[in-house]
Formats: sequence, structure tokens, C-alpha cells
Amino acid sequence: MENLISLVNKLQRACTALGDHGEESALPTLWDSLPAIAVVGGQSSGKSSVLESIVGKDFLPRGSGIVTRRPLVLQLHKIEEGREYAEFLHIPRKRFTDFAAVRKEISDETDRETGRTKQISPVPIHLSIYSPNVVNLTMIDLPGLTKVAVEGQPDSIVQDIENMVRSYIEKPNSVILAISPANQDLATSDAIKISREVDPKGERTFGVLTKIDLMDKGTDAVDILEGKAYRLQFPWIGVVNRSQADINKNVDMIAARRREREYFANSPEYKHLAHRMGSEHLGKMLSKHLETVIKSRIPGIQSLISKSIVELEAELSRLGKPIAADAGGKLYMIMEICRIFDQIYKEHLDGIRPGGDKIYNVFDNQLPAALKRLQFDKHLSMENVRKLITEADGYQPHLIAPEQGYRRLIESSLITIRGPAEAAVDAVHSILKELVHKAVSETAELRQYPTLRVEVGNAAVESLDRMREESRKATLKLVDMECSYLTVDFFRKLPQDIEKGGNPTHSIFDRYNDSYLRRIGSTVLSYVNMVCASLRNSIPKSIVYCQVREAKRSLLDHFFTELGKKEQKQLASLLDEDPAVMERRTALAKRLELYRSAQAEIDAVAWSK
Repeated sequence: MENLISLVNKLQRACTALGDHGEESALPTLWDSLPAIAVVGGQSSGKSSVLESIVGKDFLPRGSGIVTRRPLVLQLHKIEEGREYAEFLHIPRKRFTDFAAVRKEISDETDRETGRTKQISPVPIHLSIYSPNVVNLTMIDLPGLTKVAVEGQPDSIVQDIENMVRSYIEKPNSVILAISPANQDLATSDAIKISREVDPKGERTFGVLTKIDLMDKGTDAVDILEGKAYRLQFPWIGVVNRSQADINKNVDMIAARRREREYFANSPEYKHLAHRMGSEHLGKMLSKHLETVIKSRIPGIQSLISKSIVELEAELSRLGKPIAADAGGKLYMIMEICRIFDQIYKEHLDGIRPGGDKIYNVFDNQLPAALKRLQFDKHLSMENVRKLITEADGYQPHLIAPEQGYRRLIESSLITIRGPAEAAVDAVHSILKELVHKAVSETAELRQYPTLRVEVGNAAVESLDRMREESRKATLKLVDMECSYLTVDFFRKLPQDIEKGGNPTHSIFDRYNDSYLRRIGSTVLSYVNMVCASLRNSIPKSIVYCQVREAKRSLLDHFFTELGKKEQKQLASLLDEDPAVMERRTALAKRLELYRSAQAEIDAVAWSK
């Protein structure tokens, strides 16, 4: 069972080392779930003397006014043999064998935190004492409750101390050691008053009565010690501490304990209670009770730790990895983030994520609809055909067929396809750009670094702009190629007309009759529609090859090339994480380390069922 208290001692020290001492925090707190004995009392209640009696050493600062200005977590470790010594958490590996030096270090460490003022601080001091003369026990000595501020203290000090004490004793895992002097009316006891408010049934409060030997003659504390004056779930314990004269004379603590035992054993009023009186009994009883409380709380602590580990890991995952310190590490980190972005972008194009289907819609609906809107039949009206045919003849009419007219009609029709072709290029470009913004927003790692997010987005869009230009050139070339070379087989397969087109004796303006011109218009329309059908298939191929394929293959190639030329300072500027996020990650990582360590410690401890 004793290892349970040692376990809590370890966890408390680890909590304090990592900044967890039950303060208001956005981080999970393990401290609040650890059972502890909080020592509460008014000034001059004998609180320090009780603690020193339990320890058997003079080690606490003394004086007038508020001496204890920070919580003191006092951890007692029973050793089988050897010299007594003390250690502070803030001075690891330094052993104090002179307890006067311990007292001085407590004062000095208090001043380091609060300055040489009379202010208080919630940050605890951790003191471990190893001795064959102690029981395994952990207590938290809190500042003494006071009713007035002294010189050099703010008016709020009275309320500040009460708030600090409350923050410790109102926790369900806290055992309250309420210390009251017997030579004052119990109804006015600061410790009983505040304990009653947070623990009205007295289920976790131990009452300690000090200064019994200083009561007025003819009075005694039997009613209190027997639980008749103020009932608690646990029996009251009386102690007789050293007098100020004994303290001044450095009376040995062992002799003081012997004198205390003799006092209760030989006093007629208290003889029947002597077996459960005194500081030695108090220490043993508190140790046993603390072990029982810890044992009952272990399952809850385990559950809290497991749940907190999951929450901490999830939040750390959301915050992302910490930034590497060296240039190589930074470059690798940026490249990895870019690869994640690139993969997400490809998933959009490949249909794993939504958005890529919009490109098919351009080819299957928008492009055909745009080609249809060109209305070649209107362009090849009788009037337009006549005009172009006759203009093509020039001053000398064709003898066999108006070939130049055919060419001009076909070219003037095909050239209009450039518009829908360019529109298809631009439409696909817009979709690709939209998917870049989607992929950027979906890359959690980029959210972590605003500058890198902007740079990657800009680099991807610039890359798409270059691809659009290449695609526009290639796609328009397809149209221009159709204009520059006509498919001869189409015309060879046309039926040959015996009539050459009219009476040669007529003027050149009457060279071709309406019937023949209609046949020319119909032939040209058939040819243009054939070319349109071909381009409807080849334009998407060109766009996919020049834009979609290239976007999948080399979207960030240029960015990577430029990245390799950057120095560490420039790389660091890309990883300009919010300082608040960096601090949060560090705090979470430390807290996670604490919880994992606590989990391992608890799992390693075996306790009886």
C-alpha cells in the first residue's frame, strides 16, 4: 500500500515540473484528480508546529504576519535507515541535511516567485523529506487564513488567501486537515468555518486541536475531542506542540513528542483518549487514510488519464508537427507538406474527391453547345455563298469549279471554331484553379503556415497559367491545321456535276445559278460539320494533355526548383507558424508526456483489491 503514496508523490512532482498545479488552464489537469491532504488554519493556529511535529524536524519559516505565501507540497518518505535529508524539486539532486538551510531555502524560493513583498503565489514549492522517523505521507501547507492585511500587502490579500485555500479544499479528492487552537472559541475558527462551507457533512475533514495545554484552568477540550461540540466523520485529534520557549531553546523534537505522549497519558481529562491523541498518531492515521483514498481513486485517475491522452493526441495531430530547426529539416518539411497538397489535388482530378467531373462536363456539354451556337448554316446562306464565290473568282471566272471560293467558305467557317476552343481551354483552367483552392484548404498542414499556404497556392496558379498558354496554342493549332489543309478525299467522293454552272456567255455575276450555289453551301456545310465532329474529340485531348495531365505531373515543379535555392532564413519565413500555436503545441506535448508517464507509473504499481 505504501507505494500508492509514493506513486502520487511522483505524479505531483511531475505535474508541478510541467506547470500543472491545478491552476485555471485550457489544458487538462492531472493535479486536481490526485488525492492530497490540504492543511488549513488561521494565523497563529499552530499549523506550522503540527507539520513539524509530524516530520520531527524544525524546517518551516516562522515569524509574524503571513509567513507561508506559497503552497508547500510536503512529501514524506520513510526510509529504513540512514541520515535524514531533504530535497527540493526546483533544485534537483541537491540534498539538504541541515534543516535550518531547508527553512532558508523555502523563504528564498518564496521571494524568487513573489519578490521581496508580502504577496502570495499559487505556484507550489515541492519539498521531499526522507527519514526513518516519518510515515509515507503527502500534505500541502497553505497560507494561513487572516482577517486583516498588514503593511505592504494589498487590501485584497485576505480574499486572495481565502480563494487560494478554497481552490485546494473544494476539490472532491482533497482531504482537509483543519487546524484550530483549543484556547479560542471553535465557533470562530477560520479552519472550521471554511471547511464547513466546502464539506458541510464533514466527510473528508480531519479536525486537529492545538494548544490544548494552554487552555484556561478549569476548562478542557473533551467535548470537542469526543465529537460532541462539532461532529466530524473522523475523530478529532489533539496535539500538544512545543512552546515558543521550547522552540527558542531548540528543544529536541523526539523529547517534545515524548512530553506530548506523557501529557495526554497523565491528564485525567484526556487519559481515556490518549491512544488517539498526539502528532505521531495524527501522522499514522493520515497516512493510512490517504492510502485508502488513493486506492479508491485509482480507477477514476486511470480513466481520466486514458481519456486525456486521447484528447491531447487528437489536438496535437490537428496542430501538426513542430518546425524543424535546421535548413535541411525545414526544406524536407516544406516538401512533405507540398506532396500532401499535390496528392489531395490529384485525388480531386481522379475522382477520389469531388470536382474533377466538372472538366468532363466542359467536354461533354459546354464545348458541343458552343460549337452548335456557331450556326454554320446561317453563315453559309445563299447570299454569303454567292458573295464569297464571286469574290474568289476575281476578274477571271473559274473554268471548271470555284475552288478558291470553296476554300474561302470553309476557312471562314472553320476560323469561328477558335472561339469555342479557347473558351474550353479557359473553362478547364478555371476548374483546375478552383481545385487548387480546394486542395489548399483541405491540406491541414498548410493551415498551420499562412505564408506557405499563400506561396503554394500562388505557385500552383502560376503553373496553371503557363499550362493554359501552352494548351491555348496547341488547341488553336488544331483549328488552324484544319483551315490550312482540307481533306481531299471528302471532295473526291462528291458526285461530279456535268453542268459547269450556267451559261458561259452570261456575266460573271450570273456565272452560278441558285441551284449550284445551294449545292456549294450544302457541300461546305457537310465538310465543316465533319471537321467539327473531329475537333470535338481532338480539342479535349489537347486540353487534357496540355493542362490536366501536366497539372497532375508537374504542378509544383517550378516551386520546388525555386525552393532549393532558398536559404534557411527564407525557408523559415515560409514556416511562419502562429507563436500561440507553437506555445500550445509545446504545452500539449509536455502535458502528454506527463500523462503517458503517469499511465506507465500507475500500471507498474500493484495494489491489493
